[in-house]
Amino acid sequence: MATSSSPITQVSQHAPAPISSLQPQLLTRLTLDLRGQKFSVDRETIMNLPESVLLCLFPNGLVLSRQSTAGDGGESDEDEDVYAVDFDPQCFSFVLSFFRQAQDTFYGTSNFPGLYQAQQHLVDPGSQNIPAEFAPSQNPLLTKQAIIVLREELEYFAIPPKGDKAKTSAEPTTGQPSPDLIDLKKECGQKLLEKRSIFTALQRNVSKENNLAEQHLIDMLCMSGFERDDSWGYRALEPNRCCISSIALVLLKTGITHANPSDPTPAGVTVDNNQMSTAQKLLLFWRKPARKCWWDGLDVDIAKAGEAPRAVKLWSRRVWTLELSLI
Repeated sequence: MATSSSPITQVSQHAPAPISSLQPQLLTRLTLDLRGQKFSVDRETIMNLPESVLLCLFPNGLVLSRQSTAGDGGESDEDEDVYAVDFDPQCFSFVLSFFRQAQDTFYGTSNFPGLYQAQQHLVDPGSQNIPAEFAPSQNPLLTKQAIIVLREELEYFAIPPKGDKAKTSAEPTTGQPSPDLIDLKKECGQKLLEKRSIFTALQRNVSKENNLAEQHLIDMLCMSGFERDDSWGYRALEPNRCCISSIALVLLKTGITHANPSDPTPAGVTVDNNQMSTAQKLLLFWRKPARKCWWDGLDVDIAKAGEAPRAVKLWSRRVWTLELSLI
């Protein structure tokens, strides 16, 4: 008979407490409160958003489950989880609208067959329409709609002219900017807001620094979907900050053309292999946003009614984020 020191007799004879198998309930839709404006967005739409936008929406990470576990017996099961997000609601609407329209055009709707249906023959393993290096297993551009996402965060610093009444940077008693300086910053922000051309500032930096890499970036983007005179799709001043946020979205030119987009048959579908090769280079930015930062200086004239124009020096710190989204 085993002694009391036997490891067998030391095992508890009582059954262990059952481990709860309840898992947090995954949300099918998320309710976002963007600066007072609510959006109800399904989970798939959220996951298809650009990485750089998701980082702005959820800087601490995205949680796709309820904050309370299912079946805890509390009333919170029926409560709506609302995520407060510090992000421009109009910019968010612009992104959602563009992605929804691109998805409907590519995959089709009840009234429109979609482009993908007409080019499905390109996905066949034995297809002779594309070279082997563009095989579907190595090229998601054949089965997904690709969108180029370009964002700019612009912080600006105004330097008033010598002797200007806005030169005093702060009220001596409160330490806050003077009303004249605040007005000057707002006026400078409006001047920058009017400059909607995407590539003007970068092209100016190319001319000044003779930076071939930046020129190559412009050329690559213009070959892939942008035009050299394109404007930002959405551009706005951030509240209570000397900052302007801009975003531009374009469909990636893959080299696949449809003679008749409403025709669901393969007839009229052609592939430009050179353009496809260029488009595949953009896959480097899929789920891997790339950033570029540079300083830009320019002079602007600020004029008020009944006053002579004032030449103000503006220094801008521009941060570009480039990525590719597949939906």
